[in-house]
Amino acid sequence: MASLCLNSLPLSPPSQPPKLSEAPSPSSSSLNINSYYGSKGEASKPIVVSGNPPTFVSAPGRRIVAVGDLHGDLDQTRCALEMAGVLSPAGQDLWTGGETVLIQLGDILDRGEDEIAILSLLRSLDIQAKDEGGAVFQVNGNHETMNVEGDFRYVETGGFDECIDFLEYLDDNRDDWEEAFVGWTGVSKQLKEDRKMPQNYWDPWNLVRRQKGVIARSILLRPGGPLACELARHAVVLKVNDWVFCHGGLIPNHVAYGVERMNREVSHWMRGLSDSDESDNPHFPFIATRGYDSVVWNRLYSRDTSELDDYQNNQIHSILEETLHAVGAKAMVVGHTPQTTGANCKYNCSIWRIDVGMSSGVLNSRPEVLEIKDNKARVIRSKKDTSSESQVVDFI
Repeated sequence: MASLCLNSLPLSPPSQPPKLSEAPSPSSSSLNINSYYGSKGEASKPIVVSGNPPTFVSAPGRRIVAVGDLHGDLDQTRCALEMAGVLSPAGQDLWTGGETVLIQLGDILDRGEDEIAILSLLRSLDIQAKDEGGAVFQVNGNHETMNVEGDFRYVETGGFDECIDFLEYLDDNRDDWEEAFVGWTGVSKQLKEDRKMPQNYWDPWNLVRRQKGVIARSILLRPGGPLACELARHAVVLKVNDWVFCHGGLIPNHVAYGVERMNREVSHWMRGLSDSDESDNPHFPFIATRGYDSVVWNRLYSRDTSELDDYQNNQIHSILEETLHAVGAKAMVVGHTPQTTGANCKYNCSIWRIDVGMSSGVLNSRPEVLEIKDNKARVIRSKKDTSSESQVVDFI
C-alpha cells in the first residue's frame, strides 16, 4: 500500500519563501496553474500558486468561499457547498463555481462516517474547478495531524468501517491511485448501504471488524501511507490574495519561524520522509501541530470576547494585528472552535471564525460559509433566508 503514495502529487524542492509583506512572484518553483483557463471562453488572469504544498496564492478577481470544519458529515458538506454555489444539487457532485476559489479549513476527519468520501469529493471538485478557471484548496486541522500520529480517539465506528472498505477498494484499484481516490465518493455510498444490516455492537464479528478498522486506518494514515500522503498535499497556513487561512490561528512566532517552512515540514512528516530522504526535514513539526498555541490547536482568536476584560481583548487584538502585518494580510479566517451563534468576525473584522459545528457529530447546526468578493466579506447562512446574512465588510 505504501507504493500508492508515489502516485499522489509529487512535491518539488521547496523555494525560499517570498517576503511575507508582498505577493509572491512566479519563479522556477512557483506553480502557474495555466490549466485553470477553462474552455468556455475568456477567463480572468491565471491563478498563481507558490510553494509546495501551496502557501501563497494569487487569484486575481476571484470570488472566494471558505468552509469550516466538516467532521465526516457528507450530507452537511454537500449542503454547505451547494449553498456556496460551487456544487450541483441532487448528489451529482459537479462543480458549479466557475472561477470561484473554494477553501476548506480542515477537520474533515473524525466524528463522522464519510471522512474519505469528503476528501474524495473535494479532490474531484478541484479537478473540475481547474477546467473552469477556479480552484479548491484545503488546509489541515488538528484532527488530520492527530490521525497521522495514530491518535484515533475521535473516530466513529462508521469511520473505521469506511477505512476497511477503502483499503479493500484500493487493493482492487492499485494501479491508479488518482482515479481510485477521485471515484471513491460514488463507490462508498453503495458499500455503506450494504453495511446497514443491524448487528449487536458486542457481536464477536463487530469486535473483529473494529480491530480490522484500526489496522486499516493505521495503514492508510501513518506517515507515508496513501491517505497521509494525500493530506500532505495541503498546507497548514494558506494566504490567498490579502487573506490568510488556517485551522486554529496564526501568531507572530509562527510567522517568524516561516510559514512556508512550517507547511513544508508538516508535509514531509506526513509523507514519511526522514532525514536521510530530505536534508531539510529537521524534526517533528511541533510548532505547527502540537501545543495549545500551535497553528492547528490555537484558540486565541476564537474565544468568547464577552468573557474577557478590556486589557485581554486589547492584547489579543494587538497580537492579531502584529501577525497580519507580518504576513502581509488584511484579515485571517479560522475554524477549529464551534461558534454557537454562527460564523462571525471580531477585532474590527480582522478575524473571521467560521466553524459552526455543522457536522451531526458536533452540533448538527445549519451550514454556513464565508464569501469574499471584491475584498468584501459576508456570511451566507441560507439562500432562502437572505435576511440572516451578515453585514458586508469592506477592507479596501
